[in-house]
Amino acid sequence: MSTSSLHYHLDRTLTAEQFVDVLNRSSLGERRPVDDRTTIQGMLDHADLLITAWDGETLVGVSRAVTDFHYCCYLSDLAVDKACQHQGIGIELMELTRQQLGPKCTLILLAAPAAQDYYPKVGFDAHPRCWVVAPGNRIERKG
Repeated sequence: MSTSSLHYHLDRTLTAEQFVDVLNRSSLGERRPVDDRTTIQGMLDHADLLITAWDGETLVGVSRAVTDFHYCCYLSDLAVDKACQHQGIGIELMELTRQQLGPKCTLILLAAPAAQDYYPKVGFDAHPRCWVVAPGNRIERKG
């Protein structure tokens, strides 16, 4: 990849096929519903921020976020093609995402297991109080 051919876009339309392709070329394809096109399309259609990195016409990275732009932003997906990692693409995608947010907006993410040691190196603080309800589980008082 030549850095001169690398371009970032805040408004470039992304197809479900392109999104799945870059997820599969990163480590995220293993933890995303890449075989469920309805869900993938919904993920794209309802993202508040979608920032992409392109090497010529090849998608090499994506930042997909859900946000109110003022208080919090959940960085749902940060995917960079494995062949293009360690070149600053992920950092640039996160910084471009952050630049779209208000000055008091906190950027939040859940790290993939393989990336949990990466985020502290680029400025993220670990948070011990994250809770998740998996699909199909009920929210109810226990005990």
